Amino acid sequence: MNIQDILDTVKDTLGLQSQETEAGIYIPSKSSLKLAAPSKTNYDHTKYDMPYTGNKKILMVCTEEQYMTMENGKKFDTGNHPVEMMLPLLHFKKAGFDVDVFTPTGKSVQVEQWAMPEEDDDVKQIYAEYQLKLENPKSITDFVKNDMADSDDYAAIFVPGGHGAMLGLPEDKSLGKLLRWGYDNDLFVLAICHGPAALLAANLGDFDTTNKDAKSERDFIFKGYKMVAFPTVMDKQMPKIGYLPGTMPWYFGDKLEELGVTIDNKLASGQTHQDRKLISGDGPLAANEFGKLSANELLKALS
Repeated sequence: MNIQDILDTVKDTLGLQSQETEAGIYIPSKSSLKLAAPSKTNYDHTKYDMPYTGNKKILMVCTEEQYMTMENGKKFDTGNHPVEMMLPLLHFKKAGFDVDVFTPTGKSVQVEQWAMPEEDDDVKQIYAEYQLKLENPKSITDFVKNDMADSDDYAAIFVPGGHGAMLGLPEDKSLGKLLRWGYDNDLFVLAICHGPAALLAANLGDFDTTNKDAKSERDFIFKGYKMVAFPTVMDKQMPKIGYLPGTMPWYFGDKLEELGVTIDNKLASGQTHQDRKLISGDGPLAANEFGKLSANELLKALS
């Protein structure tokens, strides 16, 4: 038995080995699930005295991809994190906001089912309410092509986290057009944990312009912004506790910082941040406060 075999045996004994659910596909280790995916959340049942009664909605951008391939070839079974999606949805509902669900092409939303808090009745109820929308989302591509130019339906774009937010969304040109349209029309952008990875799409080319003499490029719309997100330094540690089955192929925080964004946290400890109309949260511990802050700021802006 070589050193690596011994280390793997020790990690397996301590519950620090990623769990293989089928050939080459992994979910987090037993120990990391106990730490990162508790059976109940910190949802606080905030009541909003004057819920919204208008017709503006929230556009939720989700991933339709499930597997992240690590540098070692192992596949991480991912998607959107249920807590980072459902706790904000609970607050949005209480605050009077309807939410439309979108994926790039209209394929079903992928959700990290292993992170579902099974003893949290509030999360399970809102998940059941949204299940049909999650299984049959709208298409970002179709919306951008057919409806976006004339739409005034939305007050915010919401991107929940989960490593799945790094799959497909950052390189989706239609999402880039949607984000730039949202910025130009003064929409809020709400992004939590790995959700900010999707903001990279706003830097993709083929910019639309009504002025044929204008430059075909523009600055990254979030250049100069501060935010919080799941930090790169923690993602690099995740393989050591078996949360991830190997080293990630890339790190979204590095890419955002290269474009002029300041990520203002070093740990995922439940922090939220607002810079102009960009509201961010650092991970699942922040989901309750992130949802509450987002709901309150929307209510304030639309009152």
